[in-house]
Amino acid sequence: MDRTITALRAEHDTLAALVSTLTDDQLAATSGASEWTVAQALSHLGSGAEIGYAPIAKAAGEDVTPEDNPTIWARWDGSAPRAQAEGFLEHNARWLELVEAFTPEQRSSLTVDLGFLPEPVPLLTAVGMRLSEVANHSWDVRVAFDPEAGVDAGSADVLVEHMSGPLGFMLGFLAKPAELADPASVAVPGGALVIDDAVTVVDHLESPSATFNGPAEAFIRLVSGRLKAPYDKGVTVEGTVSLDDLRRVFPGF
Repeated sequence: MDRTITALRAEHDTLAALVSTLTDDQLAATSGASEWTVAQALSHLGSGAEIGYAPIAKAAGEDVTPEDNPTIWARWDGSAPRAQAEGFLEHNARWLELVEAFTPEQRSSLTVDLGFLPEPVPLLTAVGMRLSEVANHSWDVRVAFDPEAGVDAGSADVLVEHMSGPLGFMLGFLAKPAELADPASVAVPGGALVIDDAVTVVDHLESPSATFNGPAEAFIRLVSGRLKAPYDKGVTVEGTVSLDDLRRVFPGF
């Protein structure tokens, strides 16, 4: 939990430093998510922070009555690029300050009803999901100006652990195991990827059938569909599956 929140703070500070320097033309540049501009990627993160604040605050006992999600999305979508960027800074900081202020007991005991899952989840799951979103979309923003950018290494290491634990369920939404004709297991930084009827990440596996040669940040981008040319330099897969095979399993979102 503590390392996840620390990673979220580092992500925010990095993006805040960058966003404060961006011109209007740079906000209009295409982000790493090719269908979005940099401002739209920031808007997505900002609206997510606004929406995500209320259920966590409510779990902590605050009396909050948020707007409905479509209203929030419409407001953000209708904002000017500069307002989207500034709104991200405001709402992401507010979300982060909320979770940073929790006591150790709250961090370990709170459960959060996110509204779109079958039941409330531990706070660790909620903040882990937020880190996954922020880490990937932060890369979308930064790679627009630095083609050598990667997902923050600290975030990547924590996310690999999350995928072998509380965020493992997300692989059911992200992965398409039927894209492989045969089961496979792939050694990845910090663990192994197992692909059969489903896709799982485990922290250790003897004798995997393939090896992912690349840093943890590249593996995180693979899972989110972001390990594509020209942002895949130096990454290879050796064994029974190829990098292209794995990209079919993880087509992105």
